[in-house]
Amino acid sequence: MPEQALYLYPLPDPLIALPDNFRSRFWQKDPSLWPAGAAADVAGMLGWVDVLGKVGAQFDDIDAFVESVIADGFTKVVLCGMGGSSLAPYVLREVFGQLPGGLPLTVLDSTHPGSIQAILDSGIENTLFIVASKSGSTAEPTTFDKFFFDRVGNPNAFVAITDPGSPFHRDAEARNFRKIFLNYADIGGRFSALSLFGLVPAALLGVDIRKFLQAAQDYAAALQIDESDAFDLGQALGSYAKTGRNKLTILTDERLSSFGLWLEQLVAESTGKFGTGILPIAGETVGAPEVYGDDRFFAAYNVLPVANPSFHVHFEDPYQLAVEFLRWEVATAAAGAILEINPFDQPNVQESKDVTKRILAAVEAEGELPETDKIYAASNEKLSEFLGDVAPGDYICIQAYLHETPELDVQLKTLQSNLRDTYKVPVTMGYGPRFLHSTGQFHKGGPNVGHFVQLLDEPQDTISIPGQRADWTRFVLAQARGDYEALAEKGRRIVALNLGSEPAQTLQTLIS
Repeated sequence: MPEQALYLYPLPDPLIALPDNFRSRFWQKDPSLWPAGAAADVAGMLGWVDVLGKVGAQFDDIDAFVESVIADGFTKVVLCGMGGSSLAPYVLREVFGQLPGGLPLTVLDSTHPGSIQAILDSGIENTLFIVASKSGSTAEPTTFDKFFFDRVGNPNAFVAITDPGSPFHRDAEARNFRKIFLNYADIGGRFSALSLFGLVPAALLGVDIRKFLQAAQDYAAALQIDESDAFDLGQALGSYAKTGRNKLTILTDERLSSFGLWLEQLVAESTGKFGTGILPIAGETVGAPEVYGDDRFFAAYNVLPVANPSFHVHFEDPYQLAVEFLRWEVATAAAGAILEINPFDQPNVQESKDVTKRILAAVEAEGELPETDKIYAASNEKLSEFLGDVAPGDYICIQAYLHETPELDVQLKTLQSNLRDTYKVPVTMGYGPRFLHSTGQFHKGGPNVGHFVQLLDEPQDTISIPGQRADWTRFVLAQARGDYEALAEKGRRIVALNLGSEPAQTLQTLIS
C-alpha cells in the first residue's frame, strides 16, 4: 500500500455509533446494515465490497486486449460514458497523465455540440471508442455510440463495458464490437472505480493494473484486521451531518482536482435523498476563514485545511488513488448507515431523464424545442435578484450547460469564489449533463436549501444525430430544460440565464 500521512480531527460530539459489529458485518456484505433499503435490493449492490478478490482473474484478458489494440495501430482512445462509468477513468487520466506504452485517453461525458465537435476536430482516425454504460440504456452513452458508430462504421474500433444481459450487451454483440467487457451486475456505477469500468481504461493508459489492485488489496486487508480510518471517517461524516455540518468541502492541489469530481458523485448520489444528505463541494478555491460557516467539514489533499473539522491526506504516489477510491467507498457506506438511508440507490435521478425524454419526444414531433419564457438574458441584476434570499445553511449551485474549456473553467471558478465570498455559503459548480448523474440526486432528494443557477449558451455548431430530428444543440438544451422542470416540480429555487453565442465574454461581464 502506498505510504500516506493522514489525520481526522476533531471527532464530532456527539459521535453517533455505527450498527453493532459494523466492520465484520460489512465484509460479510450484510444488507441489514442499511435497513432503509429492501434487503434484496441492498444485497444486489454490494459486489464492490469483494470485487478486489475477483477482478484480478481478468487481467490476462485485459493485457491481451491492450496489446491487440496497440498492434492494430490505434493511437488514442475516446471513452463515451456518464457518471460512474466515466469519472474514475477521468481521474486516472488526470492523475497518472501520459504513461510510457499507454494511449492518450479522452473522456466524453458532455452532450454539448462544442464537446462533440472537439472530438471530431481532433481526428477520429485510428481512434478506439469505448462505450461504457452499466444499464446499457442511459441516453448519453447510447447516443454517443449511435453518433460515432455512424461516423466510423468499423465495429473493430468499438468496445463495450456493460452489465451482462443489458440492452447494450445484446446490441454490441449484434454489431460485432471488437470487445465486450461484462462487469459485475451487483456493482452500482459510482462504486465501480475498482471494477472493469475503471481498470480497462487504466490499462489502456499504461497504468500497471496489478500494482493498482495490490494497493487497494493491501488497504482492504488492513481494514479487515486493525485499520479503521475509513469506518471512522464515515462515522464522522454521518455524525457531523446529523448535527448540521453537512457540507463536505474537498480541497486539493491542482494535480488532484479531478478526484473531487469523482468524490462529489459518490457522496452526493449516495447520501442525498429523503431530505437529508451530505453535500460535497469540489473545486472551490481556498478562502479566508470568515467565508466559511459552521456547516462545513473539510477533506484536504496536499493542502492545509483552512479550519476544523477536517480530514487531511498527504498524497504523492498516483497508485494511492486505488486506496482513496476504496477508502471513500467504505466511508460513504458507513455514513449512509449513520444517516439511516440506503446509500446504494438513486431514487430521484430518473426524474430529469423522464422530463427530458418528454421534451425530446416533442422535438421529434415538431422539429423544435417547445417555447419557454423561463430563460433570461444573463445579467448581474437578474442574478442578484435571484440570490436575494440566500441564508446561512443554504448553498448555491452553478449548473453550466456549456462546452468545457480551460478559459471557461477559470471563469466559472472565479464566479464560484465570488459568490461564496459575497454570500458566505458553499457554492458548487458542475458541467451539464455530467452533474445530472452525480450531484443531481442530492439536488432533488437532499434538503431544499439550494439556489440553482443554470447557465446556457447558443451554440453555433449544428451537428445532427443519426435517426433523430434533435441535433446535439437541441439534445443538450432538452437536458437542461428537463432538469429545470424536475427541480421546479420539487419546489427548488432555480433560474436559467442565457450567455448567448459568446459565453466566455458574457460570463466575464457577469463576473465583473
